[in-house]
Amino acid sequence: MLSSASRACRSVRLNSAVARSFSSKADDAHRPVVQLHGLHARYANAVYVAASKAGKLDQVESELNGLQAAQESSKQFAEFMGNPLISREAKTAYVSGLDKVGDITRNLLVTMAGNARLGELPKVASSFAQLMKAKRGEIDAKIISAEKLSAAELKEVQAAMKSQVPKGKSVVIEAVTDPTIVGGLQVQIGDQFLDLSVKSRIDEFSRMSLS
Repeated sequence: MLSSASRACRSVRLNSAVARSFSSKADDAHRPVVQLHGLHARYANAVYVAASKAGKLDQVESELNGLQAAQESSKQFAEFMGNPLISREAKTAYVSGLDKVGDITRNLLVTMAGNARLGELPKVASSFAQLMKAKRGEIDAKIISAEKLSAAELKEVQAAMKSQVPKGKSVVIEAVTDPTIVGGLQVQIGDQFLDLSVKSRIDEFSRMSLS
């Protein structure tokens, strides 16, 4: 028969295994629905999990978008974040004092400052945005036209695109103009590209050999 000490040790091991199992399942519930890879993705994935557990995904997304915009619009801020001559300690002290972001975003900034990676924050923010779009079931699409499309035309194109994506997904359209395509449309949705421009037809005709 097992001694009381043996039974106690076995119980502790069993309880630890059960606890790890529940912990693993809990972590799975907070992992991104897509897995990105690379340095920037590692930061983004870690922040996503932390924000999900805290119920602050939308808040962190908004804060990272704001910091990304600031870094892209302010030359002074961008130079500070990316300047390798500024010590890690100075950058860490600065981001630690930011009071317009929450603890999760601040912890990310402190970690990146300590690793001399603050200059790459926009790329981390972009990776985080990809994770959030995947969570919401959003698919990016770019519509290129020779002239600006009207609201009605955009709505019509969006409806046509929606019929081409899996159920439950939504299409987020970025509309840009490029006069060089002459007319028609170029459509980029996900990793697929469709060229319906007049320019492509002209190029195709110019490659034809006349008999």
